[in-house]
Amino acid sequence: MTLVAEAFVSQMAAAEPWPESATLYQPLKEDQILLSDCASSLAVQAYLRMCGLPVQVVCRANAEYMSPSGKIPFIHVGNQVVSELGPIVQFTKAKGNSLSDGLDDIQRAEMKAYMELVNNMLLTAELYIQWCDDATAAEISRPRYSSPYSWPLSNILAYQKQWEVRRKMNAVGWGGKTLEQVYEDVNQCCQALSQRLGTQPYFFNKQPTELDALVFGHLFTILTTRLTSTELAERIKSYSNLLSFCRRIEQTYFEDKKNSLKSSMILLINV
Repeated sequence: MTLVAEAFVSQMAAAEPWPESATLYQPLKEDQILLSDCASSLAVQAYLRMCGLPVQVVCRANAEYMSPSGKIPFIHVGNQVVSELGPIVQFTKAKGNSLSDGLDDIQRAEMKAYMELVNNMLLTAELYIQWCDDATAAEISRPRYSSPYSWPLSNILAYQKQWEVRRKMNAVGWGGKTLEQVYEDVNQCCQALSQRLGTQPYFFNKQPTELDALVFGHLFTILTTRLTSTELAERIKSYSNLLSFCRRIEQTYFEDKKNSLKSSMILLINV
């Protein structure tokens, strides 16, 4: 987001209080949404819950095309529509709701560096597995992504999405990687996160920040999403403090969804 755009969003956001009617849009939960979009959506939900800001989750088959950036999720607050975690954090900050105001400049820079690590490693790995692993693309990604549409549009949209993601993977240097290399990248990312977290409840001691929301969204979704292989989740399960971290946030901020979230996590962690 440019400085001009950021200033405009801040000015517009500050004008009105957070409404009870705020809405978060994502693809259909049961039949359509994929790992990466589910992780990004859960990260935003966790962040808003940590801020104490109510939001209603609405599932739409065309959510991707409704989003101003074409990315999931996006929120509709008053007369404003904002997509992706970073701009949403700035939007809420302009309304006086921030999780990182207590950090000093060094800590804030460190937090941003770890958020970049998560986006560059975990999110990219999720996209790679969804669309570059032939088995996952054929058995899960293309059928789910295209499920709301009839043939031949369903096939056209699914293969178009796969082509777009594979082109992106080539652009960022991931196109030639093997699955094992991707799993190793995920492992190294988790190792860095585990070392930074240590024995603390959150990454910056006793209070969560947007980094905690982002990490939770991705780790929890990987742990509770069934793929053609369990290898991705297994890499996370080897870090006990990251598992405890996920349980802590689930129990603290998703208590009203305890049965649906917790049961799935316990099932997969104990497999």
